[in-house]
Order: sequence, then C-alpha cells, then structure tokens
Amino acid sequence: MSPEKTDKILTFAFCTFNRVERLEKLVACMRAQSCPIPFKILAIDNNSSDSTSDILNQLTQLAGPELHWVHEPTQGIVAARNRAIQEALNSDILVFVDDDELPLPGLLNATVDAVINEGAECVGGRIDIDFSNQNRPRWLDDELLGFLGALDHGDCAFWIEDNTTPVWAGNIAYDMDLFRRDPTLRFDRRYDRKGKTIGGGEDLMMFNLLLQQKRRIRYRPDMAILHAVEPWRLQRHYFIKVHFLAGFRGAINDFPAYNRTHLGIPPFLVAQLIRQIWQWLLLACSLKNSLRQAMNISYSLGQISGCFLRWKKKSSES
Repeated sequence: MSPEKTDKILTFAFCTFNRVERLEKLVACMRAQSCPIPFKILAIDNNSSDSTSDILNQLTQLAGPELHWVHEPTQGIVAARNRAIQEALNSDILVFVDDDELPLPGLLNATVDAVINEGAECVGGRIDIDFSNQNRPRWLDDELLGFLGALDHGDCAFWIEDNTTPVWAGNIAYDMDLFRRDPTLRFDRRYDRKGKTIGGGEDLMMFNLLLQQKRRIRYRPDMAILHAVEPWRLQRHYFIKVHFLAGFRGAINDFPAYNRTHLGIPPFLVAQLIRQIWQWLLLACSLKNSLRQAMNISYSLGQISGCFLRWKKKSSES
C-alpha cells in the first residue's frame, strides 16, 4: 500500500562512537534501502577518537540518499539520541539503528507503512544476532539472546499494549509529531551509557513512557536488522554485570520509598536475595546451567547497592 501523502520526509539515523571500521558497510546498506518517501541519513558522531569524522566526510560525497553528520560533544548515548531528535524535528519520521547493526531489505518500507498507513506513533521490529564471524558459546541459550539486544515477537504484526513485548532503540521509528508537540519528551539522562561501557536502559524508559501515555506502538517483523555482537559481550561475566547495573540504576532512580528499611534497604530485598542464592546453589549442585539464576542474584545485589547509596546520599544531605 502506498502512503497517503508523498510530501513526507524520513530521517534514517545512527549514533556512533569509535566504530570506524563498520561505517562504510552500514551507510551502504542504509542507502540501499527502498523507501516510498524521500529519506536522508543522519549520523551523530559522539566524540569518536578514531577517524570517524574523516570517513563520514568521505561518505557524504558518495551517490545515493544524502548523508549529513554532526558532532555531539556531550558523551553518552542519551545525548547522542536526543541530538538526533533535535536534528530531525523537520522530518516526519525518525528511524534509529545502531552502528553495530545492518538494516535488512524492507525495513524502511515496513516503517513507512506502519507510521503513515497504520497510524503508529512508534514502531519497532525484529533484531537478529549475527554469529557469522564468531562461534556462539554453547551455554548461550536462546532466552539469553535478548540481553544481547535480540528481539523477535513472532511473524505477525500487532499493536503493543503492555511491557511484555517491548521494542528497542536499536531498531525503532517515531512519528516526529511526538517530539514536536512535547519538547520535554526525550531520552532519560538518568539511564545513560557512555562510550563502550555497558548498561543504559534509556530506550526501555522511553518505551514505558509512551505506554503510559497510551501512544500507538506497533511491532513489525518485516522491519528487521542484523546485530553484530562484540566478542567481549559473549562472556558470562558480561551478563552478570549488566544485571547488576540494571538493578542499581533502577533502585537509584525509580525504586519506591518504603517505611520499613535498614540503611535504606527494604527487608524483602534481603530475603529475596537469600532465596535466589539458595536456588542458584541447588542448580549448581545438579550441574544445570545456573547463569540465569546468577543474573537474578546480581540484579538483586544491584538493587540493594542502589538503595543503600540512595539512603547514604539522603543522609549526608540532611
């Protein structure tokens, strides 16, 4: 189905930091996309120290959809994504991919159909992990792939009604009216990720906020990308650390205030941690894969640490 109007413009954006070796192939794949409306490519260079700026300058001279790039001096994925929103305010649709991904054919066609013809205000799609250049560890079960950014909600498009089927900013599009109507609607700086560090959560916070606002969020399986995972992420300790940071940031920023605490820590968190450790011991003794349970323990430790730090900060201020 063709779009209702032909005067709309799409911005196809990515934020990048020190991944110069991926830029040529990424931009080539972006330019190769078929799209029923005009589109331009936007790159946000977030203080790269390699030759990113030189390569981006070269890529602007090549044939195909226009590539425009800007330098964002504030380090962090939140500042980079918010800069992309600001740069794209005159566009009708903003599509995000990451610099460690490659868009698969049909992504922009699916995006435009969802936003213009189906009326989606936010639309996300499938994210496949690329193991073509490295071996997948035997212990890496399918249920763990989501913690590497994989996303697959099935083969049918549907409207997202709750947080059980989230979509991620590595493959997402927005109707830019969202951001023009509300200048405060931006990615949450409390859930930032700087450089090549891990953690973050800014996309989950944006997703939850749009859910609360009853926005029309669409999942489209034909809006798909291929996500490359760096070898250092394919280690067990990566999954442990990601969960600790998620629990820690959540406790610091959004954990409810409880009347009954000790050093700022609700007793139920300690009881929860003890139960999780016991379950982990049972799994370890039975020689079963206990990584998922270890991740739960790490998350609870992060929550306890965040609650304690929040209490300590408040105590020093009073």
